[in-house]
Amino acid sequence: MRSLRSRLFELYLKRRTSRGRGATLAERRQWLDAMSGRLPLPRGMDVERLTVAGRPSEWLRPRGGDARRAVLYLHGGAYTAGSLASHRALAAGVAVASACPVLLLDYRLAPEHPFPAALDDATAAFEWLCSSTVGLAPGCVAVVGDSAGGGLSVATALKLRDERRPLPGCVVALSPWMDLEVSGESVTSRASVDPFFPLPDGLRESGRMYAAETSLRHPYVSPVHAELHGLPPLYLQVGDHEILLSDSETVARGARAAGTDVTLEVWPGMWHVWQALTRYVPEARRAMNQVGAFVRARLG
Repeated sequence: MRSLRSRLFELYLKRRTSRGRGATLAERRQWLDAMSGRLPLPRGMDVERLTVAGRPSEWLRPRGGDARRAVLYLHGGAYTAGSLASHRALAAGVAVASACPVLLLDYRLAPEHPFPAALDDATAAFEWLCSSTVGLAPGCVAVVGDSAGGGLSVATALKLRDERRPLPGCVVALSPWMDLEVSGESVTSRASVDPFFPLPDGLRESGRMYAAETSLRHPYVSPVHAELHGLPPLYLQVGDHEILLSDSETVARGARAAGTDVTLEVWPGMWHVWQALTRYVPEARRAMNQVGAFVRARLG
């Protein structure tokens, strides 16, 4: 049974989302930074700013964490919004749950920097983690992301595989956006219950901004169209109240058919990226604990 707190937050999100309809891109960016930027960091978290592959980044280090492992975190925001500020608390939650440092990357955003800018930044950051500068083995690095960052995490693994470069130890995608055409069955079936995306128009607009001259069906843009063999273990966490539910279901089916180790969890009654609310919602704490357990097990 869902907790009372999750029900109350869902109502709050519905009100906030309805007020934000029709906002400009600049206003959406400000809204995401303001809303998510208020979330507090976990206790015992050290934050270090740095530049990685030419992009602003932050190390989020939980005290007592294992520095022999790391997570590359790719934030959400429909490829057109999101920042270090908006996702610092969520990435720090992953650091605590995984008991290792997290590198939060401020990759380039569309429409100023369309595809493949974000993907190039993500792969460059992964390779930096595995370079002599940091010295981590590729298998000791997890790539984790939420929403667009979840899709970007899978796309990063696809690109590394196709270019025959070393792969991360695992990929974790939270409420991932992996069909930029926004064409899955859940777009219709979950529209009445999704508090975050009651209408798909804004997502479709952002998808067109990101893809630009590239087809929305390109596998690095929309991994639902990818060949999913030869990938590291995948862990997909999605809420049953999301219009993006079909994205995870489609990728999970494709990964299983291709022989890739994949875990799909569909959380009853949960909305888009509920994992960010670990301080307030019991379901978010449980989900984050399971993310941490998966990362720790796969990175050894």
